[in-house]
Amino acid sequence: MQANVSLTRRAAAKPKANHLLRLNRVLVILTGLLVFFPQVNPGRILAEINHNLSLFTTALSYSTVTDGLKLALRRSEITPGMIYLLMAGAIVMILGILLNVAGACMSLGNNRMKRVGCLLPVGGGAVMLAGVGVIWAAYRGFTGVSSTRVTPMVPDGLWVFAALALLITVSALLVWLRLPKEVEERMEMEEKYRLFLMFLPVLVLTFIFCYLPIYGWRFAFFDYQPDGSMGDFMGLYWFNLLFGQANLSDMVRVLRNTLAMSGLGILTSWFPVAFAILLAEVKSTKFQRFVQTFTTIPNFISWVLVYSIALAIFSTDGFLNSFLRNVMGVTGANTDYLASADHTWLKMLLWGTWKGLGWSAIVYIAGISGIDQQLYEAARVDGANRFRCIWHITVPGLMPTYCVMLLMSVAGILSNGMEQYLVFHNAINSDVIQVLDLYVYQMFQSGSTELSIVVGMAKSIIGVVLLFAANGISKAVRGESII
Repeated sequence: MQANVSLTRRAAAKPKANHLLRLNRVLVILTGLLVFFPQVNPGRILAEINHNLSLFTTALSYSTVTDGLKLALRRSEITPGMIYLLMAGAIVMILGILLNVAGACMSLGNNRMKRVGCLLPVGGGAVMLAGVGVIWAAYRGFTGVSSTRVTPMVPDGLWVFAALALLITVSALLVWLRLPKEVEERMEMEEKYRLFLMFLPVLVLTFIFCYLPIYGWRFAFFDYQPDGSMGDFMGLYWFNLLFGQANLSDMVRVLRNTLAMSGLGILTSWFPVAFAILLAEVKSTKFQRFVQTFTTIPNFISWVLVYSIALAIFSTDGFLNSFLRNVMGVTGANTDYLASADHTWLKMLLWGTWKGLGWSAIVYIAGISGIDQQLYEAARVDGANRFRCIWHITVPGLMPTYCVMLLMSVAGILSNGMEQYLVFHNAINSDVIQVLDLYVYQMFQSGSTELSIVVGMAKSIIGVVLLFAANGISKAVRGESII
């Protein structure tokens, strides 16, 4: 009877523990996200600290924290030690958040792992509160400064993080108390959760570098100020200005260059496939490795060095003109091929192909190695020659991979990159080499921050639309999709 009552109590406690565990995970995720948002930065204890600074940047960048405090530091009105104390508090808070994250990850395991995982957020919350205390001590240090060049303030983020630390600590402790005391002999985790945790770093980096910058799109609707503030709300003013008559001709020209170069890239996207097939047909393994290495190395050369090579060959005094003058006896061979605007699109295509052919072929070489060799043996038994084996086995085996890469190329048709066109850009070929990414960069350099953000927004939205459109066409034609 007592055993049945005990089982009933444990069964009733388990759902409550699961709900608290989910709440704890949500709080940990929320705390981890807020680390990157300036509005809740607990380290902005001075009005002179940039309001676009997040807790993450406060912990890592002394120069950024002191950007608005240089005069006070130069006059010794505040000391670097006070800034280091502030940064130490931010670092302690981030360490506490990392402990919380580790505990949330361990809570995906069995009961033994969950019990250990619940203790980590308890410690992590305590460490976060310690970081809040250190930042408060730094604030108290600044309040004792008599200088009018620093204005101490208590940021709202300090209380937000303190509240989150308390909630995480209390929820983790309650989960620990409600979990069954009888645990497994060793800590284990289901395979699906292990795979998820292996993918988690990639997911976090993708969020930080690909999705978090979308937060900056808000500047497209405000009057951006040099100090980083948003200013007055402008609505769709910058959109109307960019796509109005004043800038329409520039947009048409830039889009023409972008679509032309991207179109040439898509039309020649089969080059890596053909190169991979030809390389796979070479019998000598040593020669295969040499060619693959030799063609892959250019991918790791920066575009600045590529332009240096081009300058050494095709400039007025370069190798080509010197060869024509001194060896071939061609008088007047002093053409600057890099300054010419003739065939610029073709030149960029050839340089891009030379630099990326070997690297792009790697995925297809891997695809060829994954094709079942018994298919080739059966085909040879049936009398198929090498060309027939390529056409009926290798090419169909690579088509799914090629279609995925083609869909990604279509989705990124407006994203040519900037480095290649920036280094080859000059006043003569500007009209035919300026692509959308280079246009955005030059607008940003000229101070048109809002317009550059508008262009980036439009490019991203169009890219997503093109991806779904290409995926729909693929699904209708091939019966397969990647989304």
